[in-house]
Amino acid sequence: MRPDPRSLLRQLFAAAVQSAQPAHGLAAHLPAPPRGRTVVIGAGKASAAMAQALEAAWPGPLKGTVVTRYGHAVPCRQIRILEAAHPVPDAAGEQAARQLFDQVRGLGPDDLVISLISGGGSALLPLPAPGITLADKQAVSTALLRSGANIREMNCVRRHLSAIKGGRLAAACAPARVVNLLISDVPGDRPEDIASGPTVADPSTCADALEIVRRYGIHLPSAAIGRLESGAGETIKPGDPRLANVQTHLIATPQQALQAAARVARSAGITPVLLGDRIEGEAREVGKVLAGIALQVRHHAQPEAPPCVLLSGGETTVTVRGRGRGGRNVECLLSMALALDGCPGIYALMGDTDGVDGQEAIAGALLAPDSLARAWQAGGSPRAFLDDNDAHTFFERLDDALVTGPTLTNVNDFRAILIL
Repeated sequence: MRPDPRSLLRQLFAAAVQSAQPAHGLAAHLPAPPRGRTVVIGAGKASAAMAQALEAAWPGPLKGTVVTRYGHAVPCRQIRILEAAHPVPDAAGEQAARQLFDQVRGLGPDDLVISLISGGGSALLPLPAPGITLADKQAVSTALLRSGANIREMNCVRRHLSAIKGGRLAAACAPARVVNLLISDVPGDRPEDIASGPTVADPSTCADALEIVRRYGIHLPSAAIGRLESGAGETIKPGDPRLANVQTHLIATPQQALQAAARVARSAGITPVLLGDRIEGEAREVGKVLAGIALQVRHHAQPEAPPCVLLSGGETTVTVRGRGRGGRNVECLLSMALALDGCPGIYALMGDTDGVDGQEAIAGALLAPDSLARAWQAGGSPRAFLDDNDAHTFFERLDDALVTGPTLTNVNDFRAILIL
Protein backbone atom coordinates (compact mmCIF):
# COMPACT_ATOMS: atom_id res chain seq x y z
CA MET A 1 0.00 0.00 0.00
CA ARG A 2 1.43 3.33 -1.09
CA PRO A 3 2.06 5.84 1.75
CA ASP A 4 0.18 9.10 2.06
CA PRO A 5 1.99 11.68 -0.12
CA ARG A 6 2.27 14.31 2.60
CA SER A 7 3.50 11.78 5.12
CA LEU A 8 6.10 10.44 2.71
CA LEU A 9 7.39 13.93 1.89
CA ARG A 10 7.79 14.68 5.59
CA GLN A 11 9.66 11.41 6.04
CA LEU A 12 12.05 12.36 3.24
CA PHE A 13 12.73 15.74 4.81
CA ALA A 14 13.25 14.16 8.24
CA ALA A 15 15.73 11.65 6.77
CA ALA A 16 17.71 14.44 5.10
CA VAL A 17 17.92 16.41 8.35
CA GLN A 18 18.76 13.36 10.44
CA SER A 19 21.62 12.37 8.14
CA ALA A 20 23.26 15.75 8.73
CA GLN A 21 23.21 15.63 12.53
CA PRO A 22 26.73 16.19 13.89
CA ALA A 23 26.63 13.05 16.04
CA HIS A 24 26.70 10.90 12.88
CA GLY A 25 29.84 12.18 11.21
CA LEU A 26 31.95 14.14 13.64
CA ALA A 27 33.76 11.44 15.63
CA ALA A 28 35.27 9.80 12.54
CA HIS A 29 37.26 12.95 11.74
CA LEU A 30 38.67 13.73 15.17
CA PRO A 31 42.47 13.90 15.50
CA ALA A 32 44.48 12.33 18.32
CA PRO A 33 44.71 14.46 21.47
CA PRO A 34 47.70 16.82 21.44
CA ARG A 35 50.56 17.08 23.90
CA GLY A 36 49.33 20.55 24.77
CA ARG A 37 45.90 22.12 25.16
CA THR A 38 42.76 21.42 23.16
CA VAL A 39 40.75 24.56 22.38
CA VAL A 40 37.37 24.53 20.64
CA ILE A 41 36.03 27.42 18.59
CA GLY A 42 33.06 27.54 16.25
CA ALA A 43 30.17 29.36 14.70
CA GLY A 44 26.99 28.47 12.85
CA LYS A 45 23.49 27.17 13.29
CA ALA A 46 24.83 23.67 13.98
CA SER A 47 27.84 24.68 16.09
CA ALA A 48 26.24 24.00 19.48
CA ALA A 49 25.13 20.52 18.44
CA MET A 50 28.60 19.95 16.99
CA ALA A 51 30.14 20.99 20.31
CA GLN A 52 27.88 18.59 22.19
CA ALA A 53 28.86 15.74 19.84
CA LEU A 54 32.54 16.63 20.26
CA GLU A 55 32.31 16.53 24.03
CA ALA A 56 30.72 13.08 23.84
CA ALA A 57 33.52 11.73 21.63
CA TRP A 58 36.64 13.51 22.92
CA PRO A 59 38.79 11.43 25.29
CA GLY A 60 40.50 14.23 27.19
CA PRO A 61 40.04 17.72 28.61
CA LEU A 62 39.10 20.64 26.38
CA LYS A 63 37.75 24.15 26.59
CA GLY A 64 36.34 26.64 24.18
CA THR A 65 33.55 28.84 22.88
CA VAL A 66 31.11 28.55 20.00
CA VAL A 67 28.33 30.87 18.86
CA THR A 68 25.01 29.78 17.39
CA ARG A 69 21.71 31.37 16.44
CA TYR A 70 19.24 32.34 19.15
CA GLY A 71 17.22 29.28 20.09
CA HIS A 72 19.78 26.77 18.73
CA ALA A 73 21.83 26.27 21.90
CA VAL A 74 22.17 22.86 23.56
CA PRO A 75 23.79 22.05 26.92
CA CYS A 76 27.54 21.43 26.98
CA ARG A 77 29.81 20.74 29.95
CA GLN A 78 33.17 22.18 28.90
CA ILE A 79 32.41 24.33 25.86
CA ARG A 80 30.69 27.67 26.35
CA ILE A 81 27.70 28.22 24.06
CA LEU A 82 26.86 31.77 23.04
CA GLU A 83 23.88 32.94 20.97
CA ALA A 84 23.53 35.80 18.51
CA ALA A 85 21.29 37.05 15.70
CA HIS A 86 20.87 35.66 12.20
CA PRO A 87 20.61 36.66 9.34
CA VAL A 88 21.20 40.31 10.30
CA PRO A 89 23.99 40.43 12.91
CA ASP A 90 23.82 42.05 16.33
CA ALA A 91 26.12 43.20 19.14
CA ALA A 92 26.04 39.77 20.78
CA GLY A 93 27.60 38.30 17.64
CA GLU A 94 30.32 40.95 17.59
CA GLN A 95 31.15 40.22 21.24
CA ALA A 96 31.17 36.47 20.54
CA ALA A 97 33.65 36.97 17.69
CA ARG A 98 35.99 38.82 20.03
CA GLN A 99 35.72 35.97 22.53
CA LEU A 100 36.77 33.46 19.89
CA PHE A 101 39.93 35.47 19.34
CA ASP A 102 40.49 35.48 23.10
CA GLN A 103 40.26 31.67 23.13
CA VAL A 104 43.11 31.20 20.66
CA ARG A 105 45.46 33.92 21.89
CA GLY A 106 48.91 32.69 22.96
CA LEU A 107 48.69 29.11 21.67
CA GLY A 108 51.84 27.13 20.91
CA PRO A 109 52.90 24.41 18.46
CA ASP A 110 51.85 21.61 20.86
CA ASP A 111 48.29 22.94 21.12
CA LEU A 112 45.28 21.89 19.05
CA VAL A 113 42.36 24.02 17.88
CA ILE A 114 39.20 22.18 16.80
CA SER A 115 37.07 24.53 14.72
CA LEU A 116 33.35 23.70 14.37
CA ILE A 117 31.92 25.67 11.46
CA SER A 118 28.50 25.46 9.83
CA GLY A 119 26.14 27.62 7.80
CA GLY A 120 24.98 30.83 9.41
CA GLY A 121 28.41 31.66 10.78
CA SER A 122 28.75 34.70 8.52
CA ALA A 123 26.05 36.57 10.42
CA LEU A 124 27.05 35.13 13.79
CA LEU A 125 30.64 36.44 13.57
CA PRO A 126 30.13 40.08 12.60
CA LEU A 127 33.51 41.46 13.67
CA PRO A 128 33.95 44.60 11.54
CA ALA A 129 37.26 45.40 9.89
CA PRO A 130 39.03 48.60 11.04
CA GLY A 131 37.06 51.69 10.09
CA ILE A 132 33.77 49.77 9.76
CA THR A 133 31.08 49.74 12.44
CA LEU A 134 28.55 47.12 13.46
CA ALA A 135 25.86 49.37 11.99
CA ASP A 136 27.79 49.27 8.70
CA LYS A 137 27.89 45.46 8.86
CA GLN A 138 24.16 45.33 9.51
CA ALA A 139 23.53 47.59 6.52
CA VAL A 140 25.77 45.41 4.36
CA SER A 141 23.94 42.24 5.44
CA THR A 142 20.53 43.73 4.72
CA ALA A 143 21.63 45.00 1.31
CA LEU A 144 23.17 41.65 0.35
CA LEU A 145 20.10 39.68 1.43
CA ARG A 146 17.85 41.83 -0.75
CA SER A 147 20.16 42.00 -3.76
CA GLY A 148 19.61 38.63 -5.45
CA ALA A 149 23.31 37.73 -5.14
CA ASN A 150 24.01 34.06 -4.50
CA ILE A 151 25.61 32.78 -1.30
CA ARG A 152 29.13 32.61 -2.76
CA GLU A 153 28.88 36.20 -3.91
CA MET A 154 27.46 37.44 -0.61
CA ASN A 155 30.15 35.69 1.39
CA CYS A 156 32.90 37.04 -0.86
CA VAL A 157 31.82 40.56 0.03
CA ARG A 158 31.47 39.69 3.73
CA ARG A 159 34.98 38.20 3.92
CA HIS A 160 36.61 41.38 2.70
CA LEU A 161 34.82 43.60 5.22
CA SER A 162 35.58 41.42 8.24
CA ALA A 163 38.28 41.20 10.87
CA ILE A 164 37.68 37.47 11.48
CA LYS A 165 36.51 35.84 8.24
CA GLY A 166 38.61 34.87 5.24
CA GLY A 167 41.16 32.88 7.26
CA ARG A 168 41.88 35.58 9.81
CA LEU A 169 40.76 33.46 12.77
CA ALA A 170 42.97 30.57 11.62
CA ALA A 171 45.95 32.92 11.31
CA ALA A 172 45.39 33.98 14.91
CA CYS A 173 45.67 30.33 16.01
CA ALA A 174 49.23 29.92 14.64
CA PRO A 175 51.47 28.14 15.46
CA ALA A 176 48.89 25.74 16.91
CA ARG A 177 47.46 22.96 14.75
CA VAL A 178 43.92 23.65 13.49
CA VAL A 179 41.44 20.93 12.52
CA ASN A 180 38.33 22.26 10.80
CA LEU A 181 35.15 20.18 11.01
CA LEU A 182 32.61 21.67 8.63
CA ILE A 183 28.94 21.12 7.86
CA SER A 184 28.37 22.49 4.37
CA ASP A 185 25.36 24.61 3.51
CA VAL A 186 26.75 25.96 0.24
CA PRO A 187 26.57 24.69 -3.35
CA GLY A 188 29.91 23.13 -4.21
CA ASP A 189 30.96 22.67 -0.56
CA ARG A 190 33.89 25.10 -0.85
CA PRO A 191 35.28 25.68 2.66
CA GLU A 192 35.87 29.40 2.11
CA ASP A 193 32.16 29.84 1.42
CA ILE A 194 30.94 28.04 4.56
CA ALA A 195 30.37 30.81 7.16
CA SER A 196 32.67 32.96 4.98
CA GLY A 197 35.66 30.80 5.87
CA PRO A 198 37.02 32.17 9.18
CA THR A 199 39.54 29.31 9.50
CA VAL A 200 40.51 28.57 5.89
CA ALA A 201 42.45 30.40 3.19
CA ASP A 202 40.57 32.54 0.69
CA PRO A 203 41.63 32.86 -2.96
CA SER A 204 39.21 35.71 -3.74
CA THR A 205 40.19 39.38 -3.69
CA CYS A 206 38.85 42.83 -2.84
CA ALA A 207 38.50 43.39 -6.58
CA ASP A 208 36.25 40.34 -6.80
CA ALA A 209 34.09 41.67 -3.97
CA LEU A 210 33.88 45.11 -5.55
CA GLU A 211 32.81 43.63 -8.88
CA ILE A 212 29.95 41.77 -7.14
CA VAL A 213 28.80 44.98 -5.46
CA ARG A 214 28.75 46.78 -8.79
CA ARG A 215 27.14 43.88 -10.66
CA TYR A 216 24.07 43.90 -8.41
CA GLY A 217 23.99 47.63 -7.77
CA ILE A 218 24.37 47.04 -4.01
CA HIS A 219 24.52 50.23 -1.96
CA LEU A 220 27.17 49.88 0.75
CA PRO A 221 28.29 52.34 3.43
CA SER A 222 31.15 54.58 2.29
CA ALA A 223 33.61 52.99 4.72
CA ALA A 224 32.89 49.56 3.24
CA ILE A 225 33.33 50.75 -0.34
CA GLY A 226 36.53 52.52 0.62
CA ARG A 227 37.97 49.36 2.14
CA LEU A 228 37.25 47.35 -1.00
CA GLU A 229 38.56 50.01 -3.37
CA SER A 230 41.81 50.46 -1.40
CA GLY A 231 42.50 46.74 -1.13
CA ALA A 232 42.83 47.04 2.64
CA GLY A 233 40.35 44.22 3.13
CA GLU A 234 42.47 41.47 1.55
CA THR A 235 42.01 38.08 3.20
CA ILE A 236 44.50 35.35 4.13
CA LYS A 237 45.58 33.66 0.91
CA PRO A 238 46.48 30.03 0.10
CA GLY A 239 50.12 29.35 0.94
CA ASP A 240 50.23 31.74 3.89
CA PRO A 241 52.64 30.13 6.41
CA ARG A 242 50.29 30.86 9.30
CA LEU A 243 47.85 28.34 7.82
CA ALA A 244 50.43 25.60 7.24
CA ASN A 245 49.03 23.45 10.06
CA VAL A 246 45.34 23.71 9.09
CA GLN A 247 43.39 20.58 8.09
CA THR A 248 39.79 20.64 6.90
CA HIS A 249 37.14 17.90 6.90
CA LEU A 250 33.53 17.99 5.70
CA ILE A 251 31.39 15.98 8.11
CA ALA A 252 27.99 16.59 6.47
CA THR A 253 26.98 17.84 3.03
CA PRO A 254 23.82 18.47 0.98
CA GLN A 255 24.60 15.45 -1.22
CA GLN A 256 24.61 13.14 1.80
CA ALA A 257 21.20 14.50 2.80
CA LEU A 258 19.76 13.83 -0.65
CA GLN A 259 21.12 10.29 -0.60
CA ALA A 260 19.50 9.66 2.79
CA ALA A 261 16.13 10.84 1.44
CA ALA A 262 16.60 8.65 -1.63
CA ARG A 263 17.00 5.57 0.55
CA VAL A 264 13.71 6.30 2.29
CA ALA A 265 11.96 6.78 -1.06
CA ARG A 266 13.23 3.43 -2.39
CA SER A 267 12.03 1.65 0.75
CA ALA A 268 8.56 3.09 0.07
CA GLY A 269 8.57 1.81 -3.52
CA ILE A 270 9.18 5.25 -5.04
CA THR A 271 12.05 5.75 -7.50
CA PRO A 272 14.30 8.67 -6.48
CA VAL A 273 15.75 10.95 -9.15
CA LEU A 274 18.55 13.17 -7.85
CA LEU A 275 18.64 16.42 -9.82
CA GLY A 276 21.69 17.78 -8.00
CA ASP A 277 22.85 19.32 -4.75
CA ARG A 278 23.84 22.73 -6.12
CA ILE A 279 20.78 24.14 -7.87
CA GLU A 280 20.88 27.94 -7.68
CA GLY A 281 19.13 30.90 -9.25
CA GLU A 282 16.19 33.18 -8.59
CA ALA A 283 13.75 31.15 -6.51
CA ARG A 284 10.69 31.79 -8.67
CA GLU A 285 12.59 30.91 -11.85
CA VAL A 286 13.89 27.67 -10.33
CA GLY A 287 10.30 26.88 -9.37
CA LYS A 288 9.20 27.17 -12.99
CA VAL A 289 11.99 24.89 -14.18
CA LEU A 290 11.19 22.26 -11.57
CA ALA A 291 7.54 22.41 -12.58
CA GLY A 292 8.54 21.77 -16.18
CA ILE A 293 10.54 18.70 -15.20
CA ALA A 294 7.68 17.39 -13.03
CA LEU A 295 5.19 17.84 -15.89
CA GLN A 296 7.52 15.97 -18.25
CA VAL A 297 7.57 13.07 -15.81
CA ARG A 298 3.81 13.16 -15.32
CA HIS A 299 2.87 13.30 -19.01
CA HIS A 300 5.78 11.59 -20.78
CA ALA A 301 7.47 9.42 -18.11
CA GLN A 302 10.77 11.23 -18.72
CA PRO A 303 13.40 11.10 -17.30
CA GLU A 304 11.62 8.55 -15.09
CA ALA A 305 8.15 7.06 -14.97
CA PRO A 306 5.86 7.69 -12.00
CA PRO A 307 5.83 6.92 -9.17
CA CYS A 308 9.05 8.80 -8.56
CA VAL A 309 10.38 11.68 -6.52
CA LEU A 310 12.64 14.45 -7.79
CA LEU A 311 15.19 15.40 -5.12
CA SER A 312 17.41 18.46 -5.20
CA GLY A 313 19.41 20.79 -2.98
CA GLY A 314 21.41 23.98 -3.22
CA GLU A 315 20.41 27.53 -2.43
CA THR A 316 18.15 29.78 -4.43
CA THR A 317 18.01 33.54 -4.05
CA VAL A 318 15.22 36.09 -3.84
CA THR A 319 15.39 39.60 -5.19
CA VAL A 320 13.03 41.26 -2.73
CA ARG A 321 10.55 43.65 -4.32
CA GLY A 322 7.50 43.17 -2.12
CA ARG A 323 6.80 43.55 1.58
CA GLY A 324 6.04 39.93 2.40
CA ARG A 325 7.67 37.48 4.77
CA GLY A 326 9.64 35.31 2.31
CA GLY A 327 11.49 32.96 2.25
CA ARG A 328 13.32 31.43 -0.69
CA ASN A 329 12.01 27.85 -0.39
CA VAL A 330 8.37 28.83 -0.13
CA GLU A 331 8.79 31.36 -2.92
CA CYS A 332 10.19 28.62 -5.13
CA LEU A 333 7.32 26.31 -4.15
CA LEU A 334 4.61 28.90 -4.83
CA SER A 335 6.12 29.72 -8.21
CA MET A 336 6.15 26.00 -9.04
CA ALA A 337 2.51 25.71 -7.95
CA LEU A 338 1.47 28.43 -10.39
CA ALA A 339 3.37 26.73 -13.21
CA LEU A 340 1.82 23.32 -12.40
CA ASP A 341 -1.67 24.85 -12.36
CA GLY A 342 -3.13 22.07 -10.23
CA CYS A 343 -1.80 19.16 -12.27
CA PRO A 344 -3.08 15.93 -10.69
CA GLY A 345 -0.68 13.57 -8.99
CA ILE A 346 2.10 16.06 -8.19
CA TYR A 347 2.99 16.86 -4.59
CA ALA A 348 6.01 18.69 -3.22
CA LEU A 349 7.89 19.80 -0.13
CA MET A 350 10.54 22.49 -0.03
CA GLY A 351 12.31 23.59 3.11
CA ASP A 352 15.53 24.72 4.72
CA THR A 353 17.21 21.94 6.67
CA ASP A 354 17.98 24.28 9.58
CA GLY A 355 14.27 24.77 10.22
CA VAL A 356 14.28 28.45 9.22
CA ASP A 357 13.36 29.60 5.71
CA GLY A 358 14.36 33.24 5.38
CA GLN A 359 13.84 35.05 8.67
CA GLU A 360 10.84 33.05 9.85
CA ALA A 361 10.81 30.12 12.31
CA ILE A 362 9.18 28.08 9.53
CA ALA A 363 11.19 25.47 7.65
CA GLY A 364 9.17 25.61 4.42
CA ALA A 365 5.88 24.25 3.10
CA LEU A 366 4.05 21.44 1.34
CA LEU A 367 2.17 21.58 -1.95
CA ALA A 368 -0.69 19.39 -3.17
CA PRO A 369 -2.61 19.32 -6.47
CA ASP A 370 -5.52 21.18 -4.82
CA SER A 371 -3.44 23.92 -3.15
CA LEU A 372 -4.27 26.64 -5.70
CA ALA A 373 -7.95 25.70 -5.74
CA ARG A 374 -8.14 25.91 -1.95
CA ALA A 375 -6.44 29.30 -2.02
CA TRP A 376 -8.86 30.68 -4.60
CA GLN A 377 -11.84 29.32 -2.66
CA ALA A 378 -10.56 31.17 0.41
CA GLY A 379 -10.46 34.40 -1.57
CA GLY A 380 -6.68 34.64 -1.96
CA SER A 381 -4.66 35.34 -5.08
CA PRO A 382 -1.59 33.08 -5.35
CA ARG A 383 -0.01 35.42 -7.90
CA ALA A 384 -0.45 38.41 -5.59
CA PHE A 385 1.26 36.56 -2.74
CA LEU A 386 4.18 35.70 -5.02
CA ASP A 387 4.48 39.26 -6.31
CA ASP A 388 4.65 40.49 -2.69
CA ASN A 389 7.31 37.90 -1.70
CA ASP A 390 4.77 36.61 0.83
CA ALA A 391 4.67 32.86 0.27
CA HIS A 392 4.89 32.11 4.00
CA THR A 393 1.50 33.75 4.51
CA PHE A 394 0.09 31.91 1.50
CA PHE A 395 0.99 28.45 2.81
CA GLU A 396 0.11 29.26 6.41
CA ARG A 397 -3.45 30.12 5.35
CA LEU A 398 -3.70 26.70 3.71
CA ASP A 399 -2.34 25.04 6.87
CA ASP A 400 0.53 23.73 4.74
CA ALA A 401 3.47 25.43 6.46
CA LEU A 402 6.29 23.09 7.51
CA VAL A 403 7.28 23.92 11.08
CA THR A 404 10.04 21.83 12.69
CA GLY A 405 11.72 24.12 15.20
CA PRO A 406 15.53 24.37 15.19
CA THR A 407 16.96 21.19 13.67
CA LEU A 408 20.50 21.87 15.01
CA THR A 409 22.08 21.23 11.63
CA ASN A 410 22.18 22.99 8.27
CA VAL A 411 22.84 21.49 4.83
CA ASN A 412 20.77 24.10 3.05
CA ASP A 413 17.67 23.76 0.89
CA PHE A 414 15.86 20.46 0.42
CA ARG A 415 13.30 19.92 -2.33
CA ALA A 416 11.23 16.82 -2.99
CA ILE A 417 8.66 16.66 -5.81
CA LEU A 418 6.56 13.50 -5.68
CA ILE A 419 4.89 12.42 -8.93
CA LEU A 420 2.31 9.63 -8.70
